[in-house]
Amino acid sequence: MKHDVIDLANKKKGTIDLDEDIFGVEIRKDIIARTIRWQLNNRQSGNHNTKERSDVSGTKAKPFRQKGTGRARQGTMRAPQMRGGGVVFGPQVRSHGTKLQKKVRRLALKTALSVKHAEGNLIVLEDAKSKTPKTVELTKSLKRLKWGRALVIDGPELDANFAMAARNIVGLDVLSSSGANVYDILRRDKLVLTRDAVALLTERLK
Repeated sequence: MKHDVIDLANKKKGTIDLDEDIFGVEIRKDIIARTIRWQLNNRQSGNHNTKERSDVSGTKAKPFRQKGTGRARQGTMRAPQMRGGGVVFGPQVRSHGTKLQKKVRRLALKTALSVKHAEGNLIVLEDAKSKTPKTVELTKSLKRLKWGRALVIDGPELDANFAMAARNIVGLDVLSSSGANVYDILRRDKLVLTRDAVALLTERLK
């Protein structure tokens, strides 16, 4: 599939061949949903914690005698029904991570790329480089391009000036090709790939 290539000045810089097995696969919403859930599960820190009855401070002695007080019998002040007692079945520190097969993850990434191409929201950039790390210069270029909320995926190494200029712009994310993932691709309106990124993603997903 032929696709136009532009630069940051919005000038055409030729065309590029996109592999149909990567940018033109069948849209599988179920695969995308599974992969996004897997990513979000792995992102959770799982450091929530509550104190059980063995963790709270307090005596283990019986608070008052069994009979004759008119109160309900109690065995310890650490019991969950007592003020300051432990929590029953509260959250504990754990991993929320799940497993997902590599072939499913590969198919999901292909599907995400295909979704952007099918919607007309895929842009191929000659390169993502800037002469200066000034945010104002990049902002002017983005106004001409009218990308809106966009994700820029570059080659194996990010251009330091471009990355520094982009990090202060709301709605613009920059990733290297190794960091390309389904969640970040789909959460932005436009997907911008450099020539290097297209080559590396094609090699990675072949």
